[in-house]
Amino acid sequence: MRLGTRWTSGDEPPRAVPEALARGIRSVDQAIPSDELGQPRPRWTLTWLEGSPIAELDTGVVVSLGPDGVAQVSHDPEGLG
Repeated sequence: MRLGTRWTSGDEPPRAVPEALARGIRSVDQAIPSDELGQPRPRWTLTWLEGSPIAELDTGVVVSLGPDGVAQVSHDPEGLG
C-alpha cells in the first residue's frame, strides 16, 4: 500500500511524486493566476489508484500519467467532493 499526501499549489511536490507527474503539476501551478486578495492557494492531493499516481487540485484539476508515462491534465467538475 502507498500513502498519499497533500501540499499547497505552488510548493515543490513531495519526493513521493514521480518526476513526470511533478512536471504536469508544475505546469498547472504556473497557469494559476496569483491572488491579489490574499486568498489561500488551493491544495494538491496525491493518491494512488492501482499503483498509478494521481494528483488532484482542490479546484477539480486532475493530473495523471497516461499509458506513455506523460502527464495528462483533466478537470473533474465535482472537485474532491
